[in-house]
Amino acid sequence: MEALRKIVSVKNRTINIVLPDDFDASEVEVIIFPSNKSDRDEYKVPQWQIDRVRERTDKYLKNPNDVDEINDFLKEIEDEL
Repeated sequence: MEALRKIVSVKNRTINIVLPDDFDASEVEVIIFPSNKSDRDEYKVPQWQIDRVRERTDKYLKNPNDVDEINDFLKEIEDEL
């Protein structure tokens, strides 16, 4: 599953988000930031990072029980603290 990013209009302190037809999650996490057009134009996720996330997602979806990579990552962070 890839993350969705949408810029939506706020009307009367309410937003409406339409999800793609193939979106089948029963629960989602929503994080709301005020939009700033100049920030959107300046910030771009590097392609290598997008590719890496897709690769890791594919690997996880093929074998959800194989979580060695995330465990290694969490241990590395813990060691740095």
